[in-house]
Amino acid sequence: MSSSVHGTAGEDRSDYTREESMAIRRRSLKLLWSLLAPMRAQVILVGIVVVGQTGVRVLGPVLLGLGLNEALPAVLDRADWGPAWLVGGAYVATAIGGAALLAWYDILAARVTQNVLLDLRTRVFRHTQLLSLEFHETYTSGRIISRQTSDLDTIRELLNGGLTQLVNGVLYGAFTFVALVIVDWQSGLVLVAAGIPLAMLMRWFYVASQRTYRDSRVVSARVIVKFVETMTGIRAGKAFRTEPRNEAEFGGLAMDYRDVNMRSIRLFGTFEPALMAISAFSIGLVVLWGGVRITWGEFSVGFLLTAVLYVRNFFTPLQEVAMFLNSFQAASAALEKVSGVLEENPTVPDPTKPVELAHARGAIRFDAVTFAYGSGRTVLPEFSLDIPAGQTVALVGTTGAGKSTLAKLVSRFYDPSKGRVTLDGIDLRELHPRDLRRAIVMVTQEAYLFSGTVADNIALGRPDATFAEIQEAARSVGADAFIRSLPDGYHTDVNKRGGRVSAGQRQLISFARAFLADPAVLILDEATASLDIPSERAIQEALQTLLSDRTAIIIAHRLSTVAIADRVLVMEHGTVIEDDTPAALIAGSGKFAQLHAAWRESLV
Repeated sequence: MSSSVHGTAGEDRSDYTREESMAIRRRSLKLLWSLLAPMRAQVILVGIVVVGQTGVRVLGPVLLGLGLNEALPAVLDRADWGPAWLVGGAYVATAIGGAALLAWYDILAARVTQNVLLDLRTRVFRHTQLLSLEFHETYTSGRIISRQTSDLDTIRELLNGGLTQLVNGVLYGAFTFVALVIVDWQSGLVLVAAGIPLAMLMRWFYVASQRTYRDSRVVSARVIVKFVETMTGIRAGKAFRTEPRNEAEFGGLAMDYRDVNMRSIRLFGTFEPALMAISAFSIGLVVLWGGVRITWGEFSVGFLLTAVLYVRNFFTPLQEVAMFLNSFQAASAALEKVSGVLEENPTVPDPTKPVELAHARGAIRFDAVTFAYGSGRTVLPEFSLDIPAGQTVALVGTTGAGKSTLAKLVSRFYDPSKGRVTLDGIDLRELHPRDLRRAIVMVTQEAYLFSGTVADNIALGRPDATFAEIQEAARSVGADAFIRSLPDGYHTDVNKRGGRVSAGQRQLISFARAFLADPAVLILDEATASLDIPSERAIQEALQTLLSDRTAIIIAHRLSTVAIADRVLVMEHGTVIEDDTPAALIAGSGKFAQLHAAWRESLV
């Protein structure tokens, strides 16, 4: 397993070491760059537009100063309106030009943002879907949903508004400072002096908000996980009356989320008044020193107005920078989580040079296979087994004997720790994934129906199947009658009112789905557990017909299902302790004979 399953991606943590934090930040920035790199030209155009827009905005105070110093005296002293019209026209032009460039910037930035989000959302879905079963059994569904929903929404908020705030704040502040120094370098010195407490304030806010928003993403994910798990397991919760306990646990998580959000609010409650105090003190010094110089005849009222406006304009966007830091910290924490998922590597990787199998016969072989889940105990120790093509094998044994593990290895949901599993002599790790999925199909007890019609669900493995083939598959497993009784028959939407089906009916649909796929190897993992006795008996004959021309592995506790097998393997602690035909084992005195006798007595 990838180490990150137990680290950054597998757990929601906030107690990272400095080295871990730096590695995570590098990983996040690498992801962000990979998203922006294909749109390099668009990003450059956005940069050019925003620089032009900011430069135009900075001209406003200078024009006002020139108006007071030059245009107004020309009108009053000489009745000369030329300078006034020139300055006024330039001011209007800068206002209109700045607004037009801002509108263009918003459109360009929105286009880049939506393209980035489209790429990121698609990447997360595609990568998560391709990850091995081991990841999905370790990484809870609630955390996966959190990555695809709240985390991506937080990144969207950053790209939509946060970057605009940063660009406007930093760029406008830099342009304003340069313009102020050009107009009056002494007022610029006031800003330089104010920059010392300002830098300390911004540094404190950045560090504190980083810690707060990382905690916020962790708690947010836990709230989503608890909600999803509670709603997913609602039947078990109601059966064991866990509602009060669930409510208490969820309430505690919700309070934690409220508390971490209050910490964020308190940060702003400290930052904004401190920023206002530094701004007011700087403006006061500029006005005081400028007024003194006016009395000395060294300065003008127009340029004092320009200096005051520039100092005020320098501090105003810093609140936008703080808002960006707010969005950035939340988005950075979200980007860490998303990049963690994208860094996960499948533990069952596709072969680099896949071997193609045009026609699978279905011969399965376990060659000295050893397997353990992660770092847990060994489930299959040095396990060897031959299943000839076309043979139906039933696996029986106590829970934990290794039956389902064997089936997962045949389906290549997992790879052996040692040894190999082969199909027609080809190691499953070398077989082309397309041929593997076409040759081997598993039907489990948890029959899942996707959104869509009954026909869509049956054709899941063969989307090009005709409607007649879909009906034939349903008839083969005894599902046709109940499907026709649904409101719209095969066209009934399984998720809409009237289209709901029972657990047993879902299982029949999953049977039809598997048989329509026509695999060389069919695995039934407790696949008849949801069927009642009459339904199970009704499909016994269909099962015998459908299993006759393919290799089949049946895992079942019901010995009535086992009876159709050519061969029965009794497993215990990952080894086969009995191997023979059902009749031979029943006639003996071993474990299977005891199980069969107990089953017969239960029917009396």
